[in-house]
Amino acid sequence: KIPTPNIDRLATEGVRFTDAHSPGPWCVPSRYGLLTGQYPIRAELNWQERALIDPEQLTIATMLKRNGYRTACVGKWHLGFDGVDNWETFRSDQILSGGPVDCGFDTFFGMYASLDIPPYFYIEGNRPVTPPTETVAAHQSEEATTTISGAFWRAGNIAPGFAFEEVLPTFAQKAIAFIENHQRTKNDTPFFLYVPLTAPHTPWVPTEDFQDKSQVGEYGDFTTQVDRTVGQLLQTLEETGQLDSTLIIFASDNGPVWFEQDVEEYGHRSAANLRGMKLDNWEGGHRIPYVARWPSQIPAGTVRNDLLCFTDVLATLAAVVGDSLPEADQLDSYDLLPAFQNETLAKPIRQELIIGEDVVRQGEWKLIVDGGEGGLHRRYGRGIESAPTNPADELYNLRDDLSETNNVYEAKTNKAEELKAILQRVKEE
Repeated sequence: KIPTPNIDRLATEGVRFTDAHSPGPWCVPSRYGLLTGQYPIRAELNWQERALIDPEQLTIATMLKRNGYRTACVGKWHLGFDGVDNWETFRSDQILSGGPVDCGFDTFFGMYASLDIPPYFYIEGNRPVTPPTETVAAHQSEEATTTISGAFWRAGNIAPGFAFEEVLPTFAQKAIAFIENHQRTKNDTPFFLYVPLTAPHTPWVPTEDFQDKSQVGEYGDFTTQVDRTVGQLLQTLEETGQLDSTLIIFASDNGPVWFEQDVEEYGHRSAANLRGMKLDNWEGGHRIPYVARWPSQIPAGTVRNDLLCFTDVLATLAAVVGDSLPEADQLDSYDLLPAFQNETLAKPIRQELIIGEDVVRQGEWKLIVDGGEGGLHRRYGRGIESAPTNPADELYNLRDDLSETNNVYEAKTNKAEELKAILQRVKEE
């Protein structure tokens, strides 16, 4: 019910992975794992208080930069900054340290967090474009099925002239400008462009051109606009003669926010047959769409079921550029380039996976410590009063039960203990 022809094109002309995962069921741990190649369980995710990535920590950007790449980030950072005592009152000349330009990116244009978390303003480099000196009231669209759906944002400070519906088009324009400028001025230098969009996270604010373009309300319309953004970047790469020489990876940072109310309203399951959604430890919270296109290396129309994680992007791109990472930087990152190239493998590249703080995968087995239900379900779905006070551990065989309907923890206690030992080992490393 949501048309995505440009994302579909990437999958048709490249590889689609069916067992790909974010390293956490929400955005902060996911992008931490993506950029650093480290499980977020190894870090304290207090992003509102400090920059989460240490200055000496390796990132995808610093690795590619040392290999001659020009690096840029356009979009949502959400990994914290240093040097801000009060987000509501900082000045226009305030330096925001510890962000993208201190983590290997030559340039950054974007926002400090999600588009529903104040204050609302743009950052360029390490300074605000215009500080958030005005205020905006909380907002909710009339057609929203829950209090955190639709055109939802929280009250707080906002930069003069800032418009929520213009953020996605602005990021598209900035990313396009980077590609075009790079082709004109540094055509002999490779580039890395990271575009973490604020969409289709709330607020769902499709521009007029995309309203009523899907059969799933504001969410579906906004997702069609995300697809069009992907199409604009593909078109720019094609027009500048760089499309077929560029490795493109498209993915999500967690599962959707899609309650049972939404399923009933639209007859649409945004997570298909997977149980749960964002913040849940069930598959709907962290199994993500993941496609890649690179005609010289990736056979078109490939579908792979290799177990992979966002953290594997670091080692995979290091293999692409021939960078031999030290072992300390590869604790949680695996080179998936053979899977990208559709090679026949004697054994899986990744044997196990840690997701968040409570999930362990090993082959077809998945353990969830203290239950799969997350905070969004409890707070905004059925209600906190009916949440279990002592949630039980859960064990599933995903080969036989991808929808996680049959908890076999009591019948397979030995397997459960084996997986708990893996989780404990990683916590102690």
